[in-house]
Amino acid sequence: MSAADLAGWLARLEKLHPTDIEMGLDRVAEVARRMGIHQPDARVFTVTGTNGKGSTCAALDSLLRQAGLRTGVYTSPHLMAYNERVSINGRLVSDLELCEAFAAIELARAEISLTYFEFGTLAALQLFQLADLDAWVLEVGLGGRLDAVNIIDADVAVVTSIGLDHQEFLGDTRDSVGYEKAGILREQQPLVCAETDLPPSFIACVERLQVPMLQRGDVYGWEQDNTDWALWGRDSSSVVRQIKGLQPASLPRDNLVTAVQAFWAAGLDLPDHLIINALDVARVAGRLEQRTVSWHGQPRRLLFDVGHNPHAASFLAAQLKAQPLDRHAVFGLLADKDLAGVVEPLTGLFDSWAVAPLPTARTRPTVELVTHLTAVGERVEAFGSMAVALEQTLDNTPASTEIVIFGSFFCVSAAILWLDQQTREVSNG
Repeated sequence: MSAADLAGWLARLEKLHPTDIEMGLDRVAEVARRMGIHQPDARVFTVTGTNGKGSTCAALDSLLRQAGLRTGVYTSPHLMAYNERVSINGRLVSDLELCEAFAAIELARAEISLTYFEFGTLAALQLFQLADLDAWVLEVGLGGRLDAVNIIDADVAVVTSIGLDHQEFLGDTRDSVGYEKAGILREQQPLVCAETDLPPSFIACVERLQVPMLQRGDVYGWEQDNTDWALWGRDSSSVVRQIKGLQPASLPRDNLVTAVQAFWAAGLDLPDHLIINALDVARVAGRLEQRTVSWHGQPRRLLFDVGHNPHAASFLAAQLKAQPLDRHAVFGLLADKDLAGVVEPLTGLFDSWAVAPLPTARTRPTVELVTHLTAVGERVEAFGSMAVALEQTLDNTPASTEIVIFGSFFCVSAAILWLDQQTREVSNG
Protein backbone atom coordinates (compact mmCIF):
# COMPACT_ATOMS: atom_id res chain seq x y z
CA MET A 1 0.00 0.00 0.00
CA SER A 2 1.49 3.37 -1.03
CA ALA A 3 2.01 6.17 1.48
CA ALA A 4 -0.97 8.08 0.07
CA ASP A 5 -3.30 5.21 -0.89
CA LEU A 6 -6.27 6.44 1.10
CA ALA A 7 -8.75 4.23 -0.75
CA GLY A 8 -6.61 1.20 0.08
CA TRP A 9 -6.42 2.13 3.75
CA LEU A 10 -10.17 2.70 4.02
CA ALA A 11 -10.94 -0.62 2.35
CA ARG A 12 -8.61 -2.34 4.81
CA LEU A 13 -10.08 -0.57 7.86
CA GLU A 14 -13.58 -1.71 6.90
CA LYS A 15 -12.46 -5.34 7.29
CA LEU A 16 -10.20 -5.17 10.36
CA HIS A 17 -12.83 -5.35 13.09
CA PRO A 18 -15.48 -8.09 13.33
CA THR A 19 -18.29 -5.52 13.70
CA ASP A 20 -18.88 -2.04 12.25
CA ILE A 21 -19.69 -0.65 15.69
CA GLU A 22 -18.45 -1.74 19.11
CA MET A 23 -19.38 0.55 21.96
CA GLY A 24 -16.72 1.19 24.61
CA LEU A 25 -13.67 3.36 25.27
CA ASP A 26 -11.08 0.94 26.67
CA ARG A 27 -9.54 -0.15 23.37
CA VAL A 28 -9.41 3.27 21.72
CA ALA A 29 -8.15 4.93 24.94
CA GLU A 30 -5.31 2.43 25.23
CA VAL A 31 -4.17 3.02 21.64
CA ALA A 32 -4.39 6.78 22.20
CA ARG A 33 -2.16 6.38 25.27
CA ARG A 34 0.40 4.42 23.27
CA MET A 35 0.40 7.14 20.61
CA GLY A 36 0.86 9.94 23.11
CA ILE A 37 -2.52 11.48 22.33
CA HIS A 38 -3.58 13.41 25.43
CA GLN A 39 -5.94 16.11 26.63
CA PRO A 40 -4.96 19.22 24.64
CA ASP A 41 -4.29 22.71 25.87
CA ALA A 42 -6.76 23.80 23.19
CA ARG A 43 -10.41 24.48 23.99
CA VAL A 44 -12.45 21.36 23.28
CA PHE A 45 -16.08 21.50 22.11
CA THR A 46 -17.79 18.10 22.00
CA VAL A 47 -21.08 18.09 20.07
CA THR A 48 -23.71 15.35 20.30
CA GLY A 49 -27.34 15.13 19.27
CA THR A 50 -29.78 13.12 17.19
CA ASN A 51 -29.82 15.88 14.57
CA GLY A 52 -28.07 19.20 14.04
CA LYS A 53 -24.52 18.21 14.92
CA GLY A 54 -22.98 18.96 11.54
CA SER A 55 -24.45 22.43 11.13
CA THR A 56 -23.63 23.33 14.74
CA CYS A 57 -20.01 22.24 14.22
CA ALA A 58 -19.78 24.20 10.96
CA ALA A 59 -21.12 27.37 12.56
CA LEU A 60 -18.90 26.98 15.61
CA ASP A 61 -15.82 26.48 13.42
CA SER A 62 -16.72 29.59 11.43
CA LEU A 63 -17.03 31.64 14.63
CA LEU A 64 -13.74 30.34 16.02
CA ARG A 65 -11.83 31.08 12.82
CA GLN A 66 -13.48 34.50 12.57
CA ALA A 67 -11.98 35.14 16.02
CA GLY A 68 -8.53 34.27 14.66
CA LEU A 69 -8.24 30.88 16.34
CA ARG A 70 -6.61 27.85 14.73
CA THR A 71 -9.21 25.11 14.62
CA GLY A 72 -9.60 21.40 14.03
CA VAL A 73 -13.02 19.93 13.22
CA TYR A 74 -13.86 16.22 13.21
CA THR A 75 -17.28 15.20 11.84
CA SER A 76 -18.96 12.16 10.33
CA PRO A 77 -20.12 10.73 8.07
CA HIS A 78 -18.71 12.23 4.88
CA LEU A 79 -20.70 13.02 1.76
CA MET A 80 -18.31 12.71 -1.19
CA ALA A 81 -14.78 12.16 0.18
CA TYR A 82 -13.47 10.77 3.47
CA ASN A 83 -11.25 13.87 3.89
CA GLU A 84 -14.41 15.87 4.66
CA ARG A 85 -14.35 14.32 8.15
CA VAL A 86 -11.17 16.10 9.24
CA SER A 87 -10.41 19.78 8.63
CA ILE A 88 -7.72 22.05 10.03
CA ASN A 89 -8.22 25.81 9.80
CA GLY A 90 -10.97 25.24 7.24
CA ARG A 91 -8.78 23.03 5.02
CA LEU A 92 -9.61 19.38 4.47
CA VAL A 93 -6.59 17.27 5.41
CA SER A 94 -4.80 15.52 2.57
CA ASP A 95 -4.76 11.83 1.66
CA LEU A 96 -1.12 11.70 2.72
CA GLU A 97 -1.81 13.16 6.17
CA LEU A 98 -4.60 10.66 6.79
CA CYS A 99 -2.54 7.72 5.55
CA GLU A 100 0.41 8.68 7.76
CA ALA A 101 -1.94 8.91 10.74
CA PHE A 102 -3.47 5.51 9.93
CA ALA A 103 0.03 4.01 9.67
CA ALA A 104 0.91 5.40 13.11
CA ILE A 105 -2.27 3.92 14.57
CA GLU A 106 -1.58 0.55 12.95
CA LEU A 107 1.88 0.50 14.52
CA ALA A 108 0.61 1.49 17.98
CA ARG A 109 -2.45 -0.75 18.18
CA ALA A 110 -0.52 -4.06 17.82
CA GLU A 111 -2.92 -6.70 19.18
CA ILE A 112 -5.83 -4.30 19.78
CA SER A 113 -8.67 -4.41 17.24
CA LEU A 114 -10.26 -1.09 16.27
CA THR A 115 -13.34 -0.22 14.25
CA TYR A 116 -13.33 1.97 11.14
CA PHE A 117 -14.71 4.89 13.18
CA GLU A 118 -12.16 4.43 15.96
CA PHE A 119 -9.31 4.52 13.44
CA GLY A 120 -10.74 7.73 12.00
CA THR A 121 -11.17 9.33 15.40
CA LEU A 122 -7.62 8.57 16.47
CA ALA A 123 -6.32 9.89 13.14
CA ALA A 124 -8.17 13.18 13.66
CA LEU A 125 -6.97 13.54 17.24
CA GLN A 126 -3.36 12.89 16.27
CA LEU A 127 -3.49 15.37 13.39
CA PHE A 128 -5.03 18.01 15.64
CA GLN A 129 -2.36 17.44 18.28
CA LEU A 130 0.46 17.72 15.72
CA ALA A 131 -1.04 20.97 14.36
CA ASP A 132 -0.93 22.66 17.81
CA LEU A 133 -4.40 24.20 17.47
CA ASP A 134 -6.35 26.63 19.63
CA ALA A 135 -9.69 24.81 19.47
CA TRP A 136 -10.95 21.30 18.72
CA VAL A 137 -14.54 20.72 17.59
CA LEU A 138 -15.43 17.03 17.95
CA GLU A 139 -18.69 15.62 16.64
CA VAL A 140 -19.92 12.48 18.38
CA GLY A 141 -20.54 9.65 15.94
CA LEU A 142 -23.01 7.64 18.01
CA GLY A 143 -24.51 8.44 21.41
CA GLY A 144 -21.81 10.07 23.50
CA ARG A 145 -20.89 8.14 26.63
CA LEU A 146 -19.12 5.30 24.80
CA ASP A 147 -18.23 7.13 21.57
CA ALA A 148 -14.53 7.28 20.68
CA VAL A 149 -14.34 11.09 20.82
CA ASN A 150 -15.28 10.90 24.50
CA ILE A 151 -11.72 9.88 25.45
CA ILE A 152 -11.10 13.66 25.29
CA ASP A 153 -12.76 15.83 27.95
CA ALA A 154 -15.02 18.61 26.70
CA ASP A 155 -14.47 22.14 27.96
CA VAL A 156 -17.90 22.94 26.53
CA ALA A 157 -20.42 20.14 25.90
CA VAL A 158 -23.07 20.78 23.26
CA VAL A 159 -26.30 18.80 22.89
CA THR A 160 -28.34 19.69 19.81
CA SER A 161 -31.32 17.35 20.19
CA ILE A 162 -32.45 14.13 21.83
CA GLY A 163 -34.56 11.79 19.72
CA LEU A 164 -34.81 8.15 18.74
CA ASP A 165 -32.19 6.81 16.33
CA HIS A 166 -29.74 3.89 16.43
CA GLN A 167 -32.05 2.18 18.92
CA GLU A 168 -30.06 -1.05 18.74
CA PHE A 169 -27.18 0.74 20.47
CA LEU A 170 -28.80 3.60 22.38
CA GLY A 171 -32.05 2.01 23.52
CA ASP A 172 -35.61 2.56 22.36
CA THR A 173 -36.65 5.35 24.73
CA ARG A 174 -35.68 9.02 24.88
CA ASP A 175 -34.59 8.41 28.46
CA SER A 176 -32.01 5.83 27.41
CA VAL A 177 -30.81 8.06 24.56
CA GLY A 178 -30.56 11.01 26.93
CA TYR A 179 -28.41 9.00 29.33
CA GLU A 180 -25.97 8.12 26.53
CA LYS A 181 -25.74 11.69 25.29
CA ALA A 182 -25.20 13.01 28.83
CA GLY A 183 -22.01 10.93 28.85
CA ILE A 184 -20.08 13.81 27.22
CA LEU A 185 -20.72 16.05 30.25
CA ARG A 186 -17.87 16.82 32.62
CA GLU A 187 -18.16 17.92 36.22
CA GLN A 188 -18.86 21.64 36.57
CA GLN A 189 -18.06 22.27 32.90
CA PRO A 190 -20.66 24.23 30.87
CA LEU A 191 -23.33 22.55 28.78
CA VAL A 192 -25.06 24.33 25.90
CA CYS A 193 -28.31 22.47 25.24
CA ALA A 194 -30.62 23.11 22.29
CA GLU A 195 -33.02 20.35 23.39
CA THR A 196 -35.90 21.88 25.37
CA ASP A 197 -37.63 18.63 26.38
CA LEU A 198 -35.00 16.89 28.49
CA PRO A 199 -35.60 13.32 29.69
CA PRO A 200 -35.18 12.55 33.42
CA SER A 201 -31.95 10.59 32.93
CA PHE A 202 -30.29 13.57 31.29
CA ILE A 203 -31.42 16.00 33.98
CA ALA A 204 -30.14 13.62 36.67
CA CYS A 205 -26.66 13.61 35.07
CA VAL A 206 -26.64 17.41 34.88
CA GLU A 207 -27.53 17.66 38.56
CA ARG A 208 -25.11 14.95 39.70
CA LEU A 209 -22.16 16.58 37.90
CA GLN A 210 -23.21 20.10 38.91
CA VAL A 211 -23.08 21.14 35.28
CA PRO A 212 -24.00 24.78 34.53
CA MET A 213 -26.59 24.36 31.77
CA LEU A 214 -27.34 27.03 29.17
CA GLN A 215 -30.60 25.86 27.60
CA ARG A 216 -32.29 27.12 24.46
CA GLY A 217 -35.52 28.94 25.22
CA ASP A 218 -34.29 29.82 28.71
CA VAL A 219 -30.79 31.30 28.38
CA TYR A 220 -30.55 31.71 24.61
CA GLY A 221 -32.62 31.54 21.45
CA TRP A 222 -33.77 33.43 18.38
CA GLU A 223 -36.79 35.38 17.18
CA GLN A 224 -38.10 36.73 13.91
CA ASP A 225 -37.29 40.42 13.40
CA ASN A 226 -39.39 41.66 10.47
CA THR A 227 -37.74 40.20 7.36
CA ASP A 228 -34.54 39.38 9.26
CA TRP A 229 -34.03 37.49 12.50
CA ALA A 230 -32.28 38.15 15.80
CA LEU A 231 -30.50 35.95 18.34
CA TRP A 232 -30.06 36.38 22.05
CA GLY A 233 -28.03 34.70 24.74
CA ARG A 234 -25.53 35.09 27.56
CA ASP A 235 -22.22 36.38 26.25
CA SER A 236 -18.68 35.70 27.44
CA SER A 237 -19.19 38.14 30.34
CA SER A 238 -22.51 36.44 31.29
CA VAL A 239 -24.36 39.54 30.11
CA VAL A 240 -27.60 39.12 28.17
CA ARG A 241 -26.81 39.97 24.55
CA GLN A 242 -28.98 40.44 21.49
CA ILE A 243 -27.76 40.51 17.91
CA LYS A 244 -30.16 41.82 15.28
CA GLY A 245 -30.10 41.97 11.51
CA LEU A 246 -29.27 38.36 10.66
CA GLN A 247 -30.23 37.40 7.10
CA PRO A 248 -32.20 34.28 6.17
CA ALA A 249 -29.93 31.35 7.00
CA SER A 250 -28.97 28.30 4.96
CA LEU A 251 -28.62 26.26 8.16
CA PRO A 252 -31.18 25.68 10.96
CA ARG A 253 -31.38 28.69 13.23
CA ASP A 254 -31.60 26.56 16.38
CA ASN A 255 -28.16 25.19 15.53
CA LEU A 256 -26.68 28.56 14.59
CA VAL A 257 -27.68 30.14 17.90
CA THR A 258 -26.45 27.06 19.75
CA ALA A 259 -23.04 27.53 18.15
CA VAL A 260 -22.97 31.18 19.21
CA GLN A 261 -23.90 30.29 22.79
CA ALA A 262 -21.18 27.60 22.87
CA PHE A 263 -18.68 30.17 21.55
CA TRP A 264 -19.68 32.56 24.34
CA ALA A 265 -19.67 29.79 26.95
CA ALA A 266 -16.00 29.19 26.14
CA GLY A 267 -15.21 32.77 27.16
CA LEU A 268 -14.90 33.99 23.57
CA ASP A 269 -16.49 36.95 21.85
CA LEU A 270 -16.64 39.00 18.66
CA PRO A 271 -18.37 42.22 17.60
CA ASP A 272 -21.91 41.70 16.38
CA HIS A 273 -21.10 42.23 12.70
CA LEU A 274 -18.39 39.55 12.77
CA ILE A 275 -20.73 37.05 14.44
CA ILE A 276 -23.30 37.78 11.73
CA ASN A 277 -20.66 37.28 9.04
CA ALA A 278 -19.44 34.00 10.55
CA LEU A 279 -22.98 32.57 10.62
CA ASP A 280 -23.68 33.78 7.09
CA VAL A 281 -20.74 31.89 5.56
CA ALA A 282 -21.18 28.63 7.53
CA ARG A 283 -22.15 25.76 5.24
CA VAL A 284 -22.71 21.99 5.42
CA ALA A 285 -22.62 20.01 2.19
CA GLY A 286 -25.90 18.24 1.56
CA ARG A 287 -27.87 19.99 4.29
CA LEU A 288 -30.69 22.02 2.72
CA GLU A 289 -28.27 22.57 -0.15
CA GLN A 290 -29.76 24.20 -3.23
CA ARG A 291 -28.38 23.78 -6.73
CA THR A 292 -29.56 24.94 -10.13
CA VAL A 293 -28.71 22.74 -13.10
CA SER A 294 -29.29 23.15 -16.79
CA TRP A 295 -31.32 20.23 -18.11
CA HIS A 296 -32.30 20.11 -21.81
CA GLY A 297 -31.58 23.82 -21.97
CA GLN A 298 -33.78 24.76 -19.02
CA PRO A 299 -32.74 25.69 -15.47
CA ARG A 300 -33.89 23.16 -12.88
CA ARG A 301 -34.00 23.75 -9.15
CA LEU A 302 -32.75 20.97 -6.86
CA LEU A 303 -32.70 20.73 -3.07
CA PHE A 304 -30.46 18.18 -1.31
CA ASP A 305 -30.92 17.14 2.30
CA VAL A 306 -29.15 14.34 4.18
CA GLY A 307 -31.79 14.09 6.91
CA HIS A 308 -32.60 10.43 7.57
CA ASN A 309 -34.71 10.18 10.73
CA PRO A 310 -38.11 11.51 11.88
CA HIS A 311 -36.68 14.60 13.58
CA ALA A 312 -34.75 15.60 10.46
CA ALA A 313 -37.75 14.87 8.24
CA SER A 314 -39.95 17.11 10.39
CA PHE A 315 -37.43 19.94 10.03
CA LEU A 316 -37.29 19.44 6.26
CA ALA A 317 -41.09 19.45 6.10
CA ALA A 318 -41.25 22.74 7.99
CA GLN A 319 -38.81 24.34 5.54
CA LEU A 320 -40.80 23.10 2.56
CA LYS A 321 -44.11 24.33 4.01
CA ALA A 322 -42.57 27.77 4.61
CA GLN A 323 -42.04 28.12 0.85
CA PRO A 324 -44.87 26.33 -0.95
CA LEU A 325 -43.89 25.02 -4.40
CA ASP A 326 -44.76 22.14 -6.69
CA ARG A 327 -42.17 19.52 -5.73
CA HIS A 328 -41.10 15.99 -6.57
CA ALA A 329 -39.10 13.71 -4.28
CA VAL A 330 -36.15 11.47 -5.07
CA PHE A 331 -35.81 9.25 -2.02
CA GLY A 332 -33.81 6.36 -0.60
CA LEU A 333 -33.37 5.11 2.97
CA LEU A 334 -31.20 2.71 4.93
CA ALA A 335 -32.85 -0.45 6.24
CA ASP A 336 -32.30 0.42 9.90
CA LYS A 337 -34.08 3.80 9.70
CA ASP A 338 -37.67 4.52 10.69
CA LEU A 339 -39.44 4.60 7.33
CA ALA A 340 -42.87 5.46 8.72
CA GLY A 341 -41.43 8.16 10.98
CA VAL A 342 -39.52 9.76 8.10
CA VAL A 343 -42.42 9.69 5.65
CA GLU A 344 -45.20 10.85 8.00
CA PRO A 345 -44.31 14.59 8.24
CA LEU A 346 -43.68 14.76 4.48
CA THR A 347 -46.91 13.20 3.21
CA GLY A 348 -48.81 15.49 0.89
CA LEU A 349 -45.81 17.72 0.17
CA PHE A 350 -44.70 16.10 -3.10
CA ASP A 351 -46.52 15.59 -6.39
CA SER A 352 -44.66 12.29 -6.75
CA TRP A 353 -41.91 10.16 -5.22
CA ALA A 354 -39.13 8.44 -7.17
CA VAL A 355 -37.49 5.77 -5.00
CA ALA A 356 -34.39 3.66 -5.59
CA PRO A 357 -31.90 1.46 -3.74
CA LEU A 358 -28.87 3.11 -2.20
CA PRO A 359 -25.35 2.10 -3.22
CA THR A 360 -24.77 0.10 -0.03
CA ALA A 361 -25.72 -3.33 1.28
CA ARG A 362 -27.55 -1.52 4.10
CA THR A 363 -30.21 -0.10 1.75
CA ARG A 364 -33.91 -0.62 2.36
CA PRO A 365 -35.46 -2.54 -0.55
CA THR A 366 -37.44 -0.36 -2.94
CA VAL A 367 -40.42 -2.70 -2.68
CA GLU A 368 -40.75 -1.70 0.98
CA LEU A 369 -40.55 1.99 0.08
CA VAL A 370 -43.19 1.60 -2.61
CA THR A 371 -45.48 -0.45 -0.37
CA HIS A 372 -45.40 2.05 2.47
CA LEU A 373 -45.71 5.18 0.35
CA THR A 374 -48.61 3.69 -1.60
CA ALA A 375 -50.35 2.71 1.64
CA VAL A 376 -50.27 6.31 2.89
CA GLY A 377 -51.67 7.64 -0.37
CA GLU A 378 -48.52 8.88 -2.10
CA ARG A 379 -47.81 8.58 -5.81
CA VAL A 380 -44.59 6.60 -6.17
CA GLU A 381 -42.44 4.91 -8.83
CA ALA A 382 -39.37 2.70 -8.30
CA PHE A 383 -36.11 2.86 -10.26
CA GLY A 384 -32.95 0.78 -10.34
CA SER A 385 -30.58 3.44 -8.99
CA MET A 386 -30.54 6.95 -7.58
CA ALA A 387 -29.01 8.22 -10.84
CA VAL A 388 -31.84 6.79 -12.95
CA ALA A 389 -34.44 8.05 -10.44
CA LEU A 390 -33.09 11.59 -10.69
CA GLU A 391 -32.67 11.49 -14.46
CA GLN A 392 -36.20 10.24 -15.02
CA THR A 393 -37.62 12.82 -12.60
CA LEU A 394 -35.81 15.60 -14.45
CA ASP A 395 -37.06 14.27 -17.78
CA ASN A 396 -40.69 13.83 -16.73
CA THR A 397 -41.51 16.82 -14.53
CA PRO A 398 -42.22 20.46 -15.41
CA ALA A 399 -39.24 22.81 -15.37
CA SER A 400 -41.06 25.01 -12.87
CA THR A 401 -41.04 22.34 -10.17
CA GLU A 402 -38.38 21.70 -7.52
CA ILE A 403 -36.82 18.26 -7.05
CA VAL A 404 -35.93 17.33 -3.45
CA ILE A 405 -33.28 14.60 -3.11
CA PHE A 406 -33.18 13.28 0.46
CA GLY A 407 -33.22 10.36 2.88
CA SER A 408 -29.58 9.47 3.39
CA PHE A 409 -25.99 10.59 2.88
CA PHE A 410 -25.82 7.73 0.35
CA CYS A 411 -28.81 9.11 -1.51
CA VAL A 412 -27.45 12.65 -1.78
CA SER A 413 -23.89 11.61 -2.60
CA ALA A 414 -25.03 9.27 -5.38
CA ALA A 415 -27.17 12.03 -6.89
CA ILE A 416 -24.40 14.62 -6.71
CA LEU A 417 -21.87 12.22 -8.19
CA TRP A 418 -24.16 11.55 -11.14
CA LEU A 419 -24.85 15.27 -11.62
CA ASP A 420 -21.15 16.10 -11.59
CA GLN A 421 -20.61 13.52 -14.29
CA GLN A 422 -23.21 15.23 -16.48
CA THR A 423 -21.18 18.49 -16.41
CA ARG A 424 -24.41 20.42 -16.76
CA GLU A 425 -24.32 22.34 -13.51
CA VAL A 426 -24.54 26.09 -13.99
CA SER A 427 -24.76 27.55 -10.49
CA ASN A 428 -25.00 26.83 -6.76
CA GLY A 429 -27.15 28.40 -4.06
